[in-house]
Amino acid sequence: FWCGEHHSTGWEVIASPELFLAAAAERTHTIKLGTGVVSLPYHHPFNVAQRLVQLDHQSRGRLIFGSGPGALPSDAYTLGIDPMVQRDRQDEAIGVIRRLLRGEDRFSYESDWFQLQDARLQLLPLQEDMPFAVASMVSPSGMTLAGKHGTGVLSIGSMSSAGLQALPTQWSFAEDAAQKHGNVVSRDNWRVVMSWHIAETKAQAAEEAKHGLYRWHNEYTVGTLMRPGAEPYSSPDAAIEEAQVEGGGALIGTPDDLIKAIREMLELTGGFGTVIGFAHDWANREATLRSWDMVARYVIPEVNHMLDGYRESQKYVIENRGSFERAGEAVMAKIMENERAVQAMSEAADAQAAMPAHHAPDLDEKARSGG
Repeated sequence: FWCGEHHSTGWEVIASPELFLAAAAERTHTIKLGTGVVSLPYHHPFNVAQRLVQLDHQSRGRLIFGSGPGALPSDAYTLGIDPMVQRDRQDEAIGVIRRLLRGEDRFSYESDWFQLQDARLQLLPLQEDMPFAVASMVSPSGMTLAGKHGTGVLSIGSMSSAGLQALPTQWSFAEDAAQKHGNVVSRDNWRVVMSWHIAETKAQAAEEAKHGLYRWHNEYTVGTLMRPGAEPYSSPDAAIEEAQVEGGGALIGTPDDLIKAIREMLELTGGFGTVIGFAHDWANREATLRSWDMVARYVIPEVNHMLDGYRESQKYVIENRGSFERAGEAVMAKIMENERAVQAMSEAADAQAAMPAHHAPDLDEKARSGG
């Protein structure tokens, strides 16, 4: 479960992912909790490290530290931060936070935006090696940082057409940077964000989500963020149609449609570790909960190959029926050893049990053949 940091626009309203995740930790037991993301240029790195340590202990070691440069220009403007320095500051902060979380000896550090003097954390995280992830949009900067620091990646740009177009080449930036800095990056730690709403039928999913998708896109993506290249939808029905064209960034359909979309994303990227579903309010609460329930029931088992063994077992039994006929013969042999059982079989030859046991003999056939 991930949540991020936003301070403006009126739409994304969680200002502190650490506080929000602390509340989630109280109500959960095993799910991982990720900051998606902490905007590092907005904070002193020492304070970020301190909050991460506390949250890791409160969650009993379930924290994933996700960071970014800050996605909303209005946030940076409010804090008086030049957007041109945000990515460099994220890079600098990651290096310092990693040193603090590793428990290195006291060290001093001077930057043009923060200072440390003989710094060391008095308490380290519960996890010996807390997972790190950096946000990646369209530019190579996020992937490059991941390679430089040997972290995972959170691909948020996959929700837009431009981000989707960039995905096939993105991982190479991480690999190149990792090689340059002597690190190793794994696709298993690459998380890709996708948007969807699913229901029993595609028509039902469209009816449930169309008005919310229409409002979210027109009022937020176009009207508030003014994302370059984004055009408003002409109607709720048009929102469904245009969102689902190739590169539209959203899936409205059935569990089978979502399974297909995830497999296509795996092929497009060359492979990644985890899909993250973008939480939204396109549908009402009941329909939204039902959509997530269907993801858990039908999509997750399929894409994680949890059903493959069952299918193989069924196929084997069907195709090797002859190998199991001896079980039926064993049952019949025991019946034939008992005269009363033979008589009962003869009288009930046309009354097969509604739910016969596995490998039960065909009594009709045995009676006709005279035993």
